[in-house]
This record gives sequence, structure tokens and C-alpha cells, in this order.
Amino acid sequence: SPVPGYQPCDPQIICNRVNHVQTCLEELEELAAKRRKELEDSRQLWTFFQEMEEAEAWIREKEKILAAKTCGRDLSSVVTLTNKHKSMLGELGNRRALLHQTMKKGEKILAKKTFGSVGIQEKMREVCLRWKKLEEITGLHQQRLEDALNFFQFSAETDDLVAWLQDTYRIVSSDDFGHDDYSSQALLRKHRAVVDEVEKHRAAVLALRKQLALLAPDHRQGVDVQIRVVEVEQLYGEVAEVAVLRTQWLQDALAVYRMFSEVHACEVWVDEKEQWLEKMEVPEELDEVEVVQHRFESLDQEMNSVMGRILDVNQVVQQLVDGGHPSSDEVRSCQDHLNSRYGQ
Repeated sequence: SPVPGYQPCDPQIICNRVNHVQTCLEELEELAAKRRKELEDSRQLWTFFQEMEEAEAWIREKEKILAAKTCGRDLSSVVTLTNKHKSMLGELGNRRALLHQTMKKGEKILAKKTFGSVGIQEKMREVCLRWKKLEEITGLHQQRLEDALNFFQFSAETDDLVAWLQDTYRIVSSDDFGHDDYSSQALLRKHRAVVDEVEKHRAAVLALRKQLALLAPDHRQGVDVQIRVVEVEQLYGEVAEVAVLRTQWLQDALAVYRMFSEVHACEVWVDEKEQWLEKMEVPEELDEVEVVQHRFESLDQEMNSVMGRILDVNQVVQQLVDGGHPSSDEVRSCQDHLNSRYGQ
């Protein structure tokens, strides 16, 4: 039975209220979705500006570093700066990739044409210009470092060449020509090895001007470096000239000692034969006469051989005298003594 005072609601009213609530719920969901989208767009926008600010701050930092950097004062410092610059180039590559991603985000925001996107294009243009300028400065600094590295390497190689030439000059200008046949021959062998090394360094000296021409104008046009190249060329010429003279001096010394050795050998032979002739007695028997006659025949052969050696000695002496050897008087005296002994 119906409850007293209860009046049933019209079903149409209930249906209308349900529809109204459903409509309000849908509107609320739409507003929430719209708000969510606006918030997401805002987040993307401010994330973009934040990343752009970070990129600009990084660019400013690197600009200050590059503006304060020098190119070094020697080879070691240039190598250190070059290694640091290589590290910065790696950072530059990583930062370039991040900036490229940020630019893509900005392009997407612009494509949406959302509220608040004003200034994005201007910011992108400014950062792009600053980035391009940074890359130009980085490239110029890298070129300056490479120029400085080439210059200091050239200077170091030139200094090494000068040091070697100075050491070699002291060697080839030595007044030690040996004291006998053996020592002079040993010195001559060592000197020929030095001469070979001098000849091998000729190409390095001749290449100096080509290497100088490849340096940057600021470096190759310096008066000091040009004078340095001329000094190296002159020093090499002096070393080569003295080396040739020392070769001749050693050969002359060797010829003198060999001549003295030959003279000594000939005089020893003369002494032996003089003693034999002085002690020889006239044989009385036929057999003894034949023995003596045979020994005289052998003596004739030996004398012919010794005469050939003496003629060689005379020829060597004449060459030494004609060449103005400093021991010409001693050599001539030795020759005269030998010729006199043999003539007797």
C-alpha cells in the first residue's frame, strides 16, 4: 500500500536530471582535457625557453673561454691547448645535438600556434646566430692552434738540426789525425760514416725553405725565423766544407804514415843486406860459390821489388809536397834519406 504523504516523481523529470548530470560531467571532462592540454603546452613552452637559456649560457661561457685563450708560447703548451680544444670540440658536438632537439621542439610549438608562443621564432633566430658565431670562433681558434703547432714543430726541428750540425762541426774540425797507420785508418772510417750522415741531412736542410713557406703568414714572415733558416744553411755549408777538408787531411795523414811504414820496411831491408854483404866472405869452393851466386840472383829480384816500393814512396811524397802538406819538409827529408841509403 502507498506510504501516506508519498507522491511518486514523474519519470520524465528523473530522466531529465540524469541527462543534465551526464551533460555536466561531459562538459567537466572537456574542461579538464582542455586544461590538461593547456598545461602541457605551457610546460613544453617553458621547457623550450629554459633549454634555450641554458644553451645561451653555455655559448656565453665558451665565448669567454675562447676570447681569453692564447695559442701557447712553446711546443709543449701548444700541444696542451690543442688537447683541451679537442675536448671542447667534443662538448660542442654534444651540445649541437641537444640544441637541434630543442629547435625541433620549438618548431612543433610554432606549428600548434598555441597561446604564448610569441617570441619563440625570435629566440630561435638569436640562438642560431650566436651558435653560428661560436662555431666560427672555434674554427678560427683551431686554425690558430694548428698554425702555432706547425710553427713550434718547425722551430723545434730546426733547433735539433742546429744542435746536430754544431756537434758535427766539432767532430769534423778535430785536429786529431791519428798517430800511426792503424789509428789514422780507424779515424778515416769513422769520418766517412760522419760524412754519410752529413749527406743524409742535406735533404732536411734543403726542405727548410719549403716548410717555412707552408707556415701561416704571421709566422713565416717573422725576421727571426727567416734569419734562423739562413743560419742553418750557412752552418750546413761550413760543416760540409770542413768535412771534405778533413777527409783529405785524414787521407794525407794515412798516406804519410803508410809512407813512413814503407820507408822503414825498405831501410830495414837495406840494413839487412848491408850487414849480409859486410859479413860475407869470398867462397873458396865451387859449391859455396854456387850458393853465393844463387843468393845474389835472389838479391837482384828483391832489389827490383824494393825499387818499385821506393818509386811508390817517391810518388806519394811528390803528391804530398805538391798538395802543400804541413809535414812536407819531414816527408822530403825521409825520402832523401831512403834514396841515399838505397843508392849506397
